[in-house]
Amino acid sequence: MTEARQLQLWVDADACPNVIKDILFRAAERRGIVCTLVANQFIPVPRVAWMKSIQVPAGFDVADDRIVELIQPGDLAITADIPLAAKVVEKGAYALNPRGTFYTSDNIRQRLTMRNFMEELRSSGVQVGGPATFSQQDRMAFANALDRFLAQHMKKS
Repeated sequence: MTEARQLQLWVDADACPNVIKDILFRAAERRGIVCTLVANQFIPVPRVAWMKSIQVPAGFDVADDRIVELIQPGDLAITADIPLAAKVVEKGAYALNPRGTFYTSDNIRQRLTMRNFMEELRSSGVQVGGPATFSQQDRMAFANALDRFLAQHMKKS
C-alpha cells in the first residue's frame, strides 16, 4: 500500500505581499507542510526543510508555468494571477488569492472574463484604476481562509 502524498503549498511569489509570505511560513512550520515560493528573482525563505524557493528565468509567465508543471491535485497555490489560478484549478489543485478568496471551477470563468474586459479597457486608454490597497482585513481574510483550508485538507496522523 502506498502512503498518501501530503499536500504542498505553491506561492506565485513575485507579487505576493510579504505579510502573506509570513503567514504562509508560520502555517507551514506549524503543520510541517512543504511551502515553495516560485519567482523570477531570488526570494529568501527560512532555512528549514519544508521551505523552498525556486528561481526561474525572467520572462512572461515563466514562474506561472513552473507552478503549473509542479503542482499536483490537492495542492494549494497562492496567487492573484487569474490565468494561473484557472490552470491550477483545471489541474485539480486549489487556488487562493492573497485577499482570502478561493478561485473555483464555478467562479474562475467569470473572473477571467472580467480580467480580460478590464485589460481591453486599459489597452484602449480607459483609466480603470487598480486593486484596492492591501488591508488588515485582507490579511485576516487570507489567514482565516488558509487555516480553514488546512484544517479540512490535512491528513490525520
